[in-house]
Parts: sequence; C-alpha cells; structure tokens
Amino acid sequence: MSTDRFARRNTKRKPKIKTKKKDPLFVEGARPRPMYVDYKDLELLSRLTNRQGRIVSRRKTGCTAVSQHAVTRAIKRARFMALLPYVAD
Repeated sequence: MSTDRFARRNTKRKPKIKTKKKDPLFVEGARPRPMYVDYKDLELLSRLTNRQGRIVSRRKTGCTAVSQHAVTRAIKRARFMALLPYVAD
C-alpha cells in the first residue's frame, strides 16, 4: 500500500475567505422602505428562482429575512397572475 494517499490527507489547506453576499434588493447599500418587491419585475424574480421554478434560499441569494419574505410574496403573486410558472418544463 502506498503512503502517498495518507500524506495528502494530512496537508493543511488554505483557509477560504468568506465574503458576505450582498442583498440583491438593496438600493445603494440601504434597504428600501417600505420593503416591496414588484411582482411584475420578472428579471429580478427569475434570478431568485432556480431552473425548476423553485424559490432560492436566503443562504444562496444573500437576502435578509425581510427581503426574502418580500421576494416570496412577489413570486407567489407573479405565479398567480401567470407571469411565472409554478413548475418549469
């Protein structure tokens, strides 16, 4: 058996620098008040949904809790108005 396999496992990796994701709804670095996402803004809403048409989580988009609630509300309204699909083909 080769010992190279075990030697690679013990090498130290460089620590990854975690950068904080920017909220896509913030305007000039500040939260718009009142928090409202237009359900007719399909470009923004399509960025916040994946290929299957599901709403992307906060962890991946970088949204705050308040903005994620507004995004969810807007996506559901757009689906109801048939602007976005419930399920992608």
